[in-house]
Amino acid sequence: MAINLQKGQREVINAPKFTIGLGWDTNSTTTGADFDLDASVFVLGENKKILSDQHFVFYNNLKTPDGAVEHTGDNLTGDGDGDDEQVKVDLSKIDSNATEICIVVTIHDAENRKQNFGQVRNSFVRIFDSSSNLDILNYELEEDFSIETAVEFGRIYKKNGEWKFEAVGIGMKGGLQDFLSKYS
Repeated sequence: MAINLQKGQREVINAPKFTIGLGWDTNSTTTGADFDLDASVFVLGENKKILSDQHFVFYNNLKTPDGAVEHTGDNLTGDGDGDDEQVKVDLSKIDSNATEICIVVTIHDAENRKQNFGQVRNSFVRIFDSSSNLDILNYELEEDFSIETAVEFGRIYKKNGEWKFEAVGIGMKGGLQDFLSKYS
């Protein structure tokens, strides 16, 4: 049975191979332009910086060099139920210098489209065992991010030899660039 987390809660991930499922819906009152939300993953070292440019995984770089983190592709609309984008993780392959995996969702071209996360609802991140497809944990973001265009949904980090997930739910208004500046 999956564990439902609240913001700030942490939980051990016991599965070496798992998938991160991310989902969202957009409000019916929109700006007239389609919403295109994008999942990105930053694989960080001890210094909280990306290990290399190839350790920033998104729709234009789908896999880390070690193959441990793989984005399954860009969903341009977010229509339908369930996961809108997924990222597969195999901790048995991860670079030995990796200590953290940050999961960020951004709104593509948010400024020009006059869009923000206040117009997004039912946002969630879930982690499920890749072999059994059973949910390990879920985190539903309940905050109203009325000016933010990028949100860190959660992070997976290594502590005392164990990998854990933390429900983060922190937004930034500068889009993906804010996170690139933070982790580069």
